[in-house]
Amino acid sequence: MSVIIPCRNEEKYIETCISSVLNQEEPAGGVEIIVADGMSSDGTRAILERLAKDEPRLILVDNPAQIKPNGVNAAIRVSRGRFIAIMDAHHRYAADYLRQAVEVSRRTGADNVGGAMICEARGYVQRAVAAAFHHPFAAGGARWHNPDYEGRVDTLYGGVYRREVFERIGLFDEELVRNQDDEFNLRLTRAGGKIWHSPKIRSWYSPRSSIASLFRQYHQYGYWKVRVIRKHRLPASVRHLVPGVFILILTLLFIVAVAGLAAGHIINGSIAGTIGFFAAVSFSALLGLYLLINLTASLQTALKNELKLMAVLPLVFACFHFGYGMGFLEGVWDFQILKRAPTKAKFQLTR
Repeated sequence: MSVIIPCRNEEKYIETCISSVLNQEEPAGGVEIIVADGMSSDGTRAILERLAKDEPRLILVDNPAQIKPNGVNAAIRVSRGRFIAIMDAHHRYAADYLRQAVEVSRRTGADNVGGAMICEARGYVQRAVAAAFHHPFAAGGARWHNPDYEGRVDTLYGGVYRREVFERIGLFDEELVRNQDDEFNLRLTRAGGKIWHSPKIRSWYSPRSSIASLFRQYHQYGYWKVRVIRKHRLPASVRHLVPGVFILILTLLFIVAVAGLAAGHIINGSIAGTIGFFAAVSFSALLGLYLLINLTASLQTALKNELKLMAVLPLVFACFHFGYGMGFLEGVWDFQILKRAPTKAKFQLTR
């Protein structure tokens, strides 16, 4: 088994992550841990070098490109395991994570398996993000957000792959700053592969701790999703289109309403005023419907977790949707209309 951990500037999390991997119940054949460091400028590298001195299973490789797919690919090239686990520095893993992954893969015949990514948090905003993440409203009902789900999925975070998958369909797309997991899993399913989610495969994740960083994260997801869709011609799921279409419709209705009402005010009785009125009503109705659904989901989440989270949960859900949707539309502008290459794209990776 080869465990691959891409990281950059993760001094707060990397030792806890590696400790949880070193303390794993080893599957047959043992474990090697390959950390692809994106030339960290904080204390991450020093921590890794200290750990590697005492642990022969820990291997360090450089990732000068400083983005995830390049680091993962570099680690895959030097790996030797029959199974390859892509693990994250911001995760803490159950002691039986790897063993359960191998067992689920063999039981189901799946090419990629993953499981319950449970959000854990400390601060107020981070607790709200963690609570919202597991509600279906956050990601349009994506099944891998549900830690109790067992069955096939179209993608999942990280994952434990059979080695032959990479020999069959290639490595991760190094043009993608974000969404490289989604794109790879899309290639895998379209090649006839099976992706399986099991609650027996458990890990814990530290989500974003501020509204601004959460918005940036989902803005980047939406932006780079366009590149994935453009590459494969079709989205993996309709849910990937919904936030962008929603924001586009809201924007168009707002523009028509303002222009129409202004024209109607200048030219009394003009048809433009009537069109502007109906556009304003439609805009208000659509936005009102979203707010109603958002508040309902927020209240459900607050009642299930902490009632005091209600004050910020509507904003958290809005970050998921508006961040992703606005990023998606900017991606359409850059990749589809301006025909920019990924190397000329505006947005790079942030934590």
